[in-house]
Amino acid sequence: MSKRLNRRRFLQHTAAGAGLVILSGSAAVRSYAANNKLTTALVGVGGRGGAHFGAAAGENLIAICDADEPRMAKALKGRPALKGYTDYRRLFDAHKDLNAVFIATPDHNHFPAAMRAVAGGAGVYVEKPMTHSLWEVRTLTEAVRARKVASQLGNQGHSDAGWRSLCEYIWAGAIGDVTEVHFVTNRPTWPQGVDRPPSKPVPDGLNWDAWIGPAPYRDYHDNLHAFKWRGWLDFGAGALGDMGCHIMDGAVWALRLGEADTVEVEAESSGVNGETYPKWSIVTYRFPARGSMPPVALKWFDGGKRPPRPADLEPERKEDYDSVFLGTKGTMVAGTYGGGARIIPESKRQATPRPPETIPRSPKGHHGDFLEACRGGPPAGSNFDYSGPLTEIVLLGNLAIRLGQKITFDVKTLKARNCPQADALIHRAYRPGWVL
Repeated sequence: MSKRLNRRRFLQHTAAGAGLVILSGSAAVRSYAANNKLTTALVGVGGRGGAHFGAAAGENLIAICDADEPRMAKALKGRPALKGYTDYRRLFDAHKDLNAVFIATPDHNHFPAAMRAVAGGAGVYVEKPMTHSLWEVRTLTEAVRARKVASQLGNQGHSDAGWRSLCEYIWAGAIGDVTEVHFVTNRPTWPQGVDRPPSKPVPDGLNWDAWIGPAPYRDYHDNLHAFKWRGWLDFGAGALGDMGCHIMDGAVWALRLGEADTVEVEAESSGVNGETYPKWSIVTYRFPARGSMPPVALKWFDGGKRPPRPADLEPERKEDYDSVFLGTKGTMVAGTYGGGARIIPESKRQATPRPPETIPRSPKGHHGDFLEACRGGPPAGSNFDYSGPLTEIVLLGNLAIRLGQKITFDVKTLKARNCPQADALIHRAYRPGWVL
């Protein structure tokens, strides 16, 4: 039995227990002539949502949604035909003919918004991380596959040349077998490891019930809306969730980590206080051999912690990278989105022949490739068959941080073998009214 079939049967079983509907793979998806404009919508128009406005408006943008009505009003200004909503459930109730939806809400609302879009047959572009929990990633990935709609994760570096070049060097054996990879980020840049502030009145024009969405209800307080929600366990995915799908993308791609059936994960941190992610963490993943590739360890550092300086980096050179690939014959480094991917030291880079381009370059960029996929073109590069496993790997680190113990994770069954208490974090309960 194939891995895909195993996952699908597991999904159907768990989804039925949660009262969710898994969409039939036989459902027809609308097709369009290449020169037709897609009917689009935006869920979330601030922050990353604003970055998607141009791509959506270049098509036939008919509706937007943001729980912050004053912010949405700015996006509606000068667009009298554009419909605005503060609750995405109302948007999807009103518009059944969408072809492509861009979702850029706080993490906890990614899944219920995306599932509603997929249920209507629309392609979905979802900001990273794809969802808030591991079960949501698997469920959304399988729903997109069953419904046969286009998908794209918002890890835009995946469409640039940097990660593709790194993959080509590694696959050509330029640095030998990669046995360890280090990642580092300057996040968090928002409060973590803090107590909940006192309750405050909800700001005028903020649909607080819709902002809370499926998460446990709480009163409004400081350090939540509009950006600082990332550090709170109920709403965000912390530093790792914010940046992991960018920085770890090259390793997952080049080292084929999505093929692993088990992963060992352990974490050090300043401690989880029950409300927020820790002030700092160091997460270690251990993957078994995948085909001809040997076992590999990944180490993630955030909150001011840093990995050792690579021995191959010139003494005078700055540590201008976010990932380090340690191979048996050399070292490569790269930036957050794959930029600056190179062998170090410079003398070795110049002496190493550039491998042939075996991975096609993105023809239209991250947004453009997604929109072409919605028209029936080839799948976008970071479609959920790829970025679902990537997101699962990222969120596994958060699971280890929250549990405070080493876990052995069974990828097929979505279970922490040695830790049954992980189940409540892998698949949490939703607030009434928000289950699809």
